[in-house]
Amino acid sequence: MKTTTLGQRQTRQREAILKVLSEANGPLSVPEIFALAKKKIPLGIATVYRAVNLLLTAREIQSVILPSGETRYESANLGHHDHFQCRNCGHVYDLSVCPLHLASGTIIPGGFIVEDHEMTLYGTCPACSKKTSKKPLRRTPPAGTRTSTKPAV
Repeated sequence: MKTTTLGQRQTRQREAILKVLSEANGPLSVPEIFALAKKKIPLGIATVYRAVNLLLTAREIQSVILPSGETRYESANLGHHDHFQCRNCGHVYDLSVCPLHLASGTIIPGGFIVEDHEMTLYGTCPACSKKTSKKPLRRTPPAGTRTSTKPAV
């Protein structure tokens, strides 16, 4: 019989929840976990809440608290990554690149020593961008590129 790191029996419901989280392209809310997991196996919302709490305690999943205060959940073995939240559809995506390159131990102005960081970027996801825009979106120019239309003095 399979058990969790806490010695609990690994149920089909917990396995389905872990599978949903491992297949997700970003952290999910409990209602999202419930909607996706019930497609795989019959379960109730209370079961999802209990399983999420147990999986958090067992450190098999971790919580992601967005700046809005909303809590979402993802697999604990993803390593460092940041997030992007679409302002149109609300979906939260995992970013495969870190836009902020600050190593642990970096000292930033004011004498602050960086240990870690979490960042959520906001904007429009590719799916919403296709739906709402007929013209190309302005892309972020490469570092060192001038964006002013005024001639240099």
